[in-house]
Amino acid sequence: MTDPLDKSPADVPPGGGRDASPHKASSAPAGHIKAVPVRHYGRWISAVVVLGLLALLVRAFADAQIQWSVVGDQITNGTFARGAWETLKITVYSMVIGVVLGAILAVMRLSPNPVLSSVAWGYIWFFRGTPVLVQILLWFNLSLVFQYLDLGFIYRDEMNQVMTPFVAALLALGLNEAAYMAEICRAGIQSVDSGQTEAAHALGMKGGRTMRRIVLPQAMRVIIPPTGNEFINMLKTSSLAFAIGYGELFLRGREFGSRTLAIMEGYIVISLWYLALTTVFSIGQYYLERYYARGSSRSLPPTPLQRLRKQLSSFRVQSNVGGVKV
Repeated sequence: MTDPLDKSPADVPPGGGRDASPHKASSAPAGHIKAVPVRHYGRWISAVVVLGLLALLVRAFADAQIQWSVVGDQITNGTFARGAWETLKITVYSMVIGVVLGAILAVMRLSPNPVLSSVAWGYIWFFRGTPVLVQILLWFNLSLVFQYLDLGFIYRDEMNQVMTPFVAALLALGLNEAAYMAEICRAGIQSVDSGQTEAAHALGMKGGRTMRRIVLPQAMRVIIPPTGNEFINMLKTSSLAFAIGYGELFLRGREFGSRTLAIMEGYIVISLWYLALTTVFSIGQYYLERYYARGSSRSLPPTPLQRLRKQLSSFRVQSNVGGVKV
């Protein structure tokens, strides 16, 4: 007995009385589909062009009149190593002065006191508006203006004895860096929401403690990346101290070239030393940024090793694409 609502005869199978054709039966979704990767011919062509240009550059330097054996011998020479140490020393000391003084200047710029704010603005205006080399020469020739450094009963000596090449380079680089660090710190402080400060004041925290415990820890995420860039830039800017006879890396390389006439070889050794120093500190900067990024994102950015493993694994997957499970 058939259902009265069923309009089709009882002996007629579903499908209108026709058996399903083999073609329609085979059109059901299968368990696997074949994925065809998109061809990126432009990427391959650009990669080949770049590799070709690099090969031509390497061949040009290989055929040039450069004594590569001299480069290999001098890369570990004590003269260049001592120059690299002096470069690193003046860089670290200058950055300490720049960071500390820059943070103070940033707080002064944000102060409601018009005197403090104006003095900080004038400092930044002067040191950012004059070349670093000119500042180095001004400090080194300060004895033309002040013959003695007289601090009363504390210290008194001729300015020529006080303003050595190291002291002149340290003051010029450190005070110039403070102007840039002031703007970096000011941007980091202003990036923290004002509600954080208001909440701290509502809890009874004073201004100084609010700055140390609430504002600065959050501002470090913004301050650290440009500070790392400033440190790496300071490594190279310190080479300007050669103008006053400070024995940093660049001056040692110039003296080597003048003494042996291996000028290009000396410059190549200098470049390799600078590349080594900047590479080491760039790695340290990356992990420092990663440390301070913990509270700003759900997951930390991958390390270079993790990024390399991901790229290798994705390359294997693309090369072995034949069938992908749905």
